Amino acid sequence: MRAGFDPRLYLVTDTLLCAPRSVPEVVAAAVSGGVTAVQVRDKTAGRRDLLALTRAVQEVLRPTPQVRLFVNDAVDVALLTGADGVHVGQDDLPAVDVRRLLGPDVLVGVSVGSTAELDDVLALPAGTADLVGLSPVWSTPTKPDAGAALELDGTSALAARARAGGLLSVAIGGISAATAAAVAGTGVDGICVVSDICAAADPAAAARTLRAAMAGELVAR
Repeated sequence: MRAGFDPRLYLVTDTLLCAPRSVPEVVAAAVSGGVTAVQVRDKTAGRRDLLALTRAVQEVLRPTPQVRLFVNDAVDVALLTGADGVHVGQDDLPAVDVRRLLGPDVLVGVSVGSTAELDDVLALPAGTADLVGLSPVWSTPTKPDAGAALELDGTSALAARARAGGLLSVAIGGISAATAAAVAGTGVDGICVVSDICAAADPAAAARTLRAAMAGELVAR
């Protein structure tokens, strides 16, 4: 793990769910409420717009450098902005090539939805990946193309194997304040949320509620 990365409450942005507020506005509020990492994700944006969006989020995160900024999929945008990390899915650039492009100091996350996919990540050369995103815990409309739900038992099994292999893990998919404690109890290092913060009337309060729900279940590593 690259030093200083805290994945406890990891926000994945959704531009449409944030509207009519801007993504940077929601991110700033969420960080004030306890979000510890942010991933800029907008599958509908062109590269120029995604670059502008990432730079705008980067600007609001400037006062909180401990909150690491990831870019979803777009290695070129991460390079241009100097983002802290990139998260790639199973259909994106291979993690080993992402690491080769980005060098040793950038965080690399990989989506994992099964034992076989985790095996593939664990078989990569040491230092290729830092983090696996275990998904989906439950089905979610924000990612309709995700695979079968892992549920709590599946998430726990993958989290244990990831930790044994020296990787951090975060869980994503259908997680809300009502389920955050149960997911944190599976042994993951953090939870990822999209709609529970992006669509909240008060993103700061939503983040605080999530952190309170996880209290006692999740310890920073």
